[in-house]
Amino acid sequence: MNINQIYNLAVKLGIDADPRGSKAVKNQLAIEKKEYLELKKTDKDEFDQDKLINPYSDTRVLYEESSPKSIKHVLTGIDIDTSELLLAKEISNNSNKIDLIISHHPLGSALHGIHDVVSKMQSEMLADLGIPINISESYIEERTTQLNRTLSPGNHNRTVDNAKLLGLSLMCTHTIADNLAYQFVKKHVEKSKPSTIQDLIDCLKNIKEYSIASKIGAGPKIFNGNPKRHCGKITFCELAGGTNGSKNIYERMSHAGYATVVGMHMPEEYLEEAKKAHLNIIIAGHMSSDSLGMNLFLDHLESNGIKVTSCSGLIRVKRYIK
Repeated sequence: MNINQIYNLAVKLGIDADPRGSKAVKNQLAIEKKEYLELKKTDKDEFDQDKLINPYSDTRVLYEESSPKSIKHVLTGIDIDTSELLLAKEISNNSNKIDLIISHHPLGSALHGIHDVVSKMQSEMLADLGIPINISESYIEERTTQLNRTLSPGNHNRTVDNAKLLGLSLMCTHTIADNLAYQFVKKHVEKSKPSTIQDLIDCLKNIKEYSIASKIGAGPKIFNGNPKRHCGKITFCELAGGTNGSKNIYERMSHAGYATVVGMHMPEEYLEEAKKAHLNIIIAGHMSSDSLGMNLFLDHLESNGIKVTSCSGLIRVKRYIK
């Protein structure tokens, strides 16, 4: 496989696992195309044309070396910065050449694009929970505006620039992997039908990434609630959608009939709002959840004959590809 084929595979897997469903994704891409065609020529020059085929602005090929044409060995981790680039060089110098580095968390333009993912995914995901679309859009618009301001001054291209200097191809696969993790966890839990919060914790620990993470103190945890409480209706929407959405949405989730939220991570100010809404909050784990999603993607690369070397917090677990 070449880099473009790997990128297209990642996008396809992400779309197939999108929590909103294929119809919503196709609608998003159609809107992007319409808006692009209506742009002035000068604005078209600045338009990110990947948006016409890829609904996830936080998943991008960030730099591609002219060679090699075929990818035989990738180095991949949850976070990639210059230290991992130098690690790739060191591995390559030992006659085990790294052809491509894949970061889970976005870098460069993809990091700045994360607010676009939140904007386009989360209001529809919340609407699917039964929260009126006008309310979810209002809250998410406020959050994405704040997120855009927060990200704006960052030195996002630092690692990308260094990859160019070192001659290393670099890409990131964020929401596509989160979508895969979302579907895997949702199906696993719904099949198990946990009754209590403890049942839910035990159920999550049956997923190998969470089991391994538990051994280093990073496994599933109860942030609000207690083991004897009933799970009630569970939502997994905080496992995907770019990053944390609006902290004001938890009361609406409770009113929509949800009792338990399963997520990757939750800031303290979000947790305080969730407590006010009397929601059980189960944090499955950040690096472990990211690892799960990445593993489901990386298995496809290995099935195509690509060697995968993991680093930077990625808990590599291999599964059989049917």
